Amino acid sequence: MKEKITRFIKQEAVLCAALILASVSMLLVPPDGEYINYIDFRTLAVLFCLMGVMSGLQKTGLFQWVAETLLTRVRRAWQLVMILVLLCFFSSMLITNDVALITFVPFTLTVLGLAGQEIRTRLLVPTVVLQTIAANLGSMLTPVGNPQNLYLYGKAGTTLSQFILLMLPYTIASLLLLSAWSLIQSRAHKAPVEVAFAERTALSGKPLCLGVYALLFFIDLLAVVRAIPYPAALGLTVIGLLLTDRAIFSHIDYSLLLTFIGFFIFIGNMGRLPQFAGLLQKIVSGNEVLAGIAASQVISNVPAALLLSGFTKDFPSLIIGVNLGGLGTLIASMASLISYKLVVRREKGAVGAYFRYFTTANLWFLGALVLFWVVWGR
Repeated sequence: MKEKITRFIKQEAVLCAALILASVSMLLVPPDGEYINYIDFRTLAVLFCLMGVMSGLQKTGLFQWVAETLLTRVRRAWQLVMILVLLCFFSSMLITNDVALITFVPFTLTVLGLAGQEIRTRLLVPTVVLQTIAANLGSMLTPVGNPQNLYLYGKAGTTLSQFILLMLPYTIASLLLLSAWSLIQSRAHKAPVEVAFAERTALSGKPLCLGVYALLFFIDLLAVVRAIPYPAALGLTVIGLLLTDRAIFSHIDYSLLLTFIGFFIFIGNMGRLPQFAGLLQKIVSGNEVLAGIAASQVISNVPAALLLSGFTKDFPSLIIGVNLGGLGTLIASMASLISYKLVVRREKGAVGAYFRYFTTANLWFLGALVLFWVVWGR
């Protein structure tokens, strides 16, 4: 039992922290009728729907099919790295940074093996690290790219176009930086490269499932932009998933939903304590970008967004801060841990090299984008 508890705490450290903070805050502000107002049911419902639909699309093999189709034309190492990195960058805008990494990092480990041992040895760590950075940066463009964006988009009450225009300059700058780094990293390998798949992923026999998931995704996007009520999207998504594949419900990240609830309770209670609320407002107000970056390094950007959102009205600056804050430490974005765990599981000897390269690259990208913010957005 003790081992199970220890394993759970290690695997769900953020959830445990959220529940502890919520429990402590409940001692300071005993439960009452106000608690129900703490919970952002819209964010929880839409997040649940998107996680379910993305799990369904992932099971169909659609994302792998797209990747395999693109890689059949690869002839050079720089093309291979660029495609693998940009797959994560662009796909994360719609399928979330988590799903992009869960899908494409294992795929990358296999592809680099098919490309030859020399390429695998030389490019495995840099490519996976760049994929992780790409997923965290590409996902910042859209409200559905990551959980903190979905929450802050609803909290800010902005339109979809306003959100995209806010993050577009940082996304373009990120794309240029990623492209340059990918080219520099792979320039040394001049020999021709060919990736031959023994068996291609097939989509035959899955048009109905793909059609259902595409329709549900469209419905959920309508709920995100407030074109339809979120309860309607939730009901239709649940029905659609039940009729298509009930097993998908077991793939939804319920711990993330519980983490949101824990932080909602904590933030709501802290906001009712004048001294604490006043202190945090003084710290955050006018410093939303830097506060979001700094807090993300310690507690990751999703909890940072939830925590700081209760003590500022400048949501655009906070959106920039927590998105850039996904760079830096290994825990700055919980999505980064996905890549790390996958590499550790498959390549135990690469742990040290991965951590060093990850830290160096993340700090470089973070510094470059903070400088861009100072010049462009401040």
